[in-house]
Amino acid sequence: MLFSSPEFLFLFLPVVLGLYFVVRTGLRNLLLLVASLFFYAYGEKAIVLIMLASIAANWCFGLMVERTRERPSAKLVIALAVTFNLGLLIFWKYANFLWDQIGAACTGMGIAESWPRIQVIHLPIGISFFTFQAMCYVIDVYRREGPVQRNPINFAVYIALFPQLIAGPIVRYRDIAAQLLNRVVDREGFAYGARRFVIGLGKKMLVANVVAETADGIFGTAAQAGLAAEQMSPAVAWLGLVCYTLQIYFDFSAYSDMAIGLGRMLGFRFLENFRFPYVATSITDFWRRWHISLSTWFRDYLYIPLGGSRKSRITTLRNLVIVFFLCGLWHGAAWSFVVWGLFHGVFLVIERLGLKKLIERLRVVRHVYVMLVAMVGWVFFRALTLGQAVEYLRVMVGLGPVEEGVAREHLALFLDPLLATVILVGCVFSTPLLPRLTEAFVALRRREPAPRLGFLVWGSLALLVALGLLSAMQLASSSYNPFIYFRF
Repeated sequence: MLFSSPEFLFLFLPVVLGLYFVVRTGLRNLLLLVASLFFYAYGEKAIVLIMLASIAANWCFGLMVERTRERPSAKLVIALAVTFNLGLLIFWKYANFLWDQIGAACTGMGIAESWPRIQVIHLPIGISFFTFQAMCYVIDVYRREGPVQRNPINFAVYIALFPQLIAGPIVRYRDIAAQLLNRVVDREGFAYGARRFVIGLGKKMLVANVVAETADGIFGTAAQAGLAAEQMSPAVAWLGLVCYTLQIYFDFSAYSDMAIGLGRMLGFRFLENFRFPYVATSITDFWRRWHISLSTWFRDYLYIPLGGSRKSRITTLRNLVIVFFLCGLWHGAAWSFVVWGLFHGVFLVIERLGLKKLIERLRVVRHVYVMLVAMVGWVFFRALTLGQAVEYLRVMVGLGPVEEGVAREHLALFLDPLLATVILVGCVFSTPLLPRLTEAFVALRRREPAPRLGFLVWGSLALLVALGLLSAMQLASSSYNPFIYFRF
């Protein structure tokens, strides 16, 4: 079930919210658990058992760590917990990929003439998110950075909570441990959550979905072929990349907005996951702004334990490459994701070696540099294969293949007034313009008497209602509503 689906918006969410504020406070976690399991099972059916197994195992690991913390056996428990969680993730997410790599190696060495292709492992939605959350719970308990959760229902709610279950943000146990036991929903908090959800829904339906149609038409999808390299002009290739650059930001940040908004309506305060990454001044800064919950997870649970930047420069650079190799692999079982991760890792290494200080002095150039690196990286991230990514980049710089008798698609076939408008809107609102206007409005309300600002208050409310209605109209009129996290 998607946040941007009629079933969620007009049935699941109203029912859950209605029941949530009717039942006694002590039963709210149980209600959330039942609702979250239903939410997940609606799309995954029997696969929900994998998540339940993860919940049960990690709850037990947490209790075992608490009991053995002062003994050497605590490290054994941590090792078992990490092995279990990574084993679960590797089996369900990477088994098909590893099987194909083994087959390619055996065929290449002449061990086997052919290798059977077996695609029997179904990728459970959200497994990357809830597995990382489970691991950080056990590690936080071991580090004394969070209390052990003895109540299995409360722990299950932490892992399965539907607002952030399938698309993040990755919520750390220590950040919401107290909220699992005691949280308050007031009118102001609920209103903020509703506004945040509607803004996220608008970003998804009115920007991400519109540019996604063009991006999918040019790049292609697993179910539909895109343009062949010889059919693309450089202008069409750049248009597809611009559309995907906006799609992935507005889609991913929209889901984070909706998750944060839903959490606030239920009394939870999730940390921000995006801070306008496309205005970053370096790739280092980009990763402080993009998917913050993931980048900080890798920093705190992998980069720092590896030694971080406390040792020699060579060790620091090695750690960066390892982290971004695994970051790429976390996103998907394909070499294109690995190359994307290493691509960013290499630029972080170069910036550590001195490039960052240089580009920070050049105001305009540094933004062009960040966007160029990010967009080239998105080609590897979006392409269906590594070969397609390489061909796409060649087309972008005018080195694409030319086949006699094959006409290249003209830009006008893709770029219509609606798409041009949406691209312009996306570019404007990928900057901090809206938050700055909101801050100015709040500051004005503090200075001016409320009656004088009535038109602004009602005007902002009308805009929010219009955004919600337009999103609902788009949802009703279009069957195109992609969920890009199926690949991850």
